[in-house]
Amino acid sequence: MDDSLWGRLPVEAQAEVDRLVSVGHNVQAIVVMREHTGLPQPSLRDCVDLLSQRFAALRE
Repeated sequence: MDDSLWGRLPVEAQAEVDRLVSVGHNVQAIVVMREHTGLPQPSLRDCVDLLSQRFAALRE
């Protein structure tokens, strides 16, 4: 997992990202990631990569 980006998210934001991913709201999950990581803001590519990783982790 991309610990650098996931680790930058507050616990509440991590829970919100997981909730959104689990119901298929991927765009909203990326918005939460970008809003809660602070500066420098993560790239869209990094967010999509993390989204894929969280989707896989939640399927386990």
